[in-house]
Amino acid sequence: MESDTKLNKQNPFLDGTHDPSLISWLDSANGHPLFSIHNLPFGVFKDSDGVRKCCVAIGDYVINLHGLWAERPFTGQGEVGLEALTDTSLNRFMSLGREVSKKFRQSLSQALTLGSDCEPLIRRALLPMSDVSLCLPCQIGDYTDFYTSIHHATSVGKLFRPDNPLLPNYQWLPIGYHGRASSIHPSGTMVYRPVGQCLNPDTQTPKLKATAKLDYEVELGIFIGQPTRAFEAVTIEHAEEHFFGVCMLNDWSARDIQAWEYQPLGPFLSKNFMTSISPWVVTAEALAPFRVPPTHYANRPKVVTLESNENSAFGGINIQMTCQISTAQMRKNGIPAIKLSQTSFKHAFWTINQMISHHTQTGCNLNSGDLLGSGTQSGPNAEEAGSLIEITRGGQEVIALPENEFRGFLEDGDEIELSGFCESENGLRIGLGTVVGRIAPALSSANFSQQGGV
Repeated sequence: MESDTKLNKQNPFLDGTHDPSLISWLDSANGHPLFSIHNLPFGVFKDSDGVRKCCVAIGDYVINLHGLWAERPFTGQGEVGLEALTDTSLNRFMSLGREVSKKFRQSLSQALTLGSDCEPLIRRALLPMSDVSLCLPCQIGDYTDFYTSIHHATSVGKLFRPDNPLLPNYQWLPIGYHGRASSIHPSGTMVYRPVGQCLNPDTQTPKLKATAKLDYEVELGIFIGQPTRAFEAVTIEHAEEHFFGVCMLNDWSARDIQAWEYQPLGPFLSKNFMTSISPWVVTAEALAPFRVPPTHYANRPKVVTLESNENSAFGGINIQMTCQISTAQMRKNGIPAIKLSQTSFKHAFWTINQMISHHTQTGCNLNSGDLLGSGTQSGPNAEEAGSLIEITRGGQEVIALPENEFRGFLEDGDEIELSGFCESENGLRIGLGTVVGRIAPALSSANFSQQGGV
């Protein structure tokens, strides 16, 4: 899928850190497919004593920001930001707002640019990326999952409600549900097959069993930066101030549990057992060159409270999102993972700022480190479907894999890898990194009878 993003000189979010000609004194950063000098994503790692420390990815290294603070390389708001990054999570830095994060980014970019006097100071804080163990980047107090892809909503709606796939409220407000922050885990955490109530079509009595329809969802995770005020709605014009950054997100789903429980209040146990996120937070500032107008959808109603000139011009982000699968048999025989789909976040029906503004409309406050899920991202074409339930039409049309294997839904030993990147026509590229999860058998399945009712 080719990029269609150009650097728009009218883009109000651009500054010197987005100059395509920037070159770093760190050789591995130049031309790096993920972590060039134009990215500078934040993360948290554990040091040799198990202490969590904030860091920034650059090339094949991470910058230990706790160690960099000892060098005192910055002044002004750049220094304010660096001091907050001596914490064991990103939350305090996030809370300082976009002006501080922007100034810190500018200071760090200048320090990493070829010819900078700060090179010796930064070098002393560098650690090989291969030597660090990454954690969740912040304390996630709340998690809300949205449903922003009209293509996914329509495809799944046809399976659950053939006569009424897209409910009338969809085009008037961003649909979402409150998820479980306690079950959000970093990439690489094992995904244990969940156990729950399922109703077989030939009976009226549900059974408690391990899900037979385990699925993935290709999503974007959105982190809240500066908190909002309780009882005050954030207008669409001010929502950008609270947008900190993004990661890749996989909201694992048990479709048979979901089909039984989702009416009338929506997903519950079918979603709460596991959500995986990539460890790097790519900031809103880094995404600036890839802002695009939201995709136009014909006959879309105009929701005045969720419209602004800026959102109409730059509310979309062209983030390419890819899903790959490898099975236990494939790995055993040395066969690399294969791509299941690729889509773009630019197809989202609702933008990030619309999600933020709508979430606060009743006065609900958002806190620093809160996570919003975009919902499964699917494009208009079949090869852009963001979940197996779409690709296989609910398991009715299995897909063929190497080694004469077939899948309707995921089996134990399957590994799903989601990745994301942005690329402009002039070659500017940044990556979101990957989120990986491997399916393991249900931990509690031995405690439940596969026969008989609940």
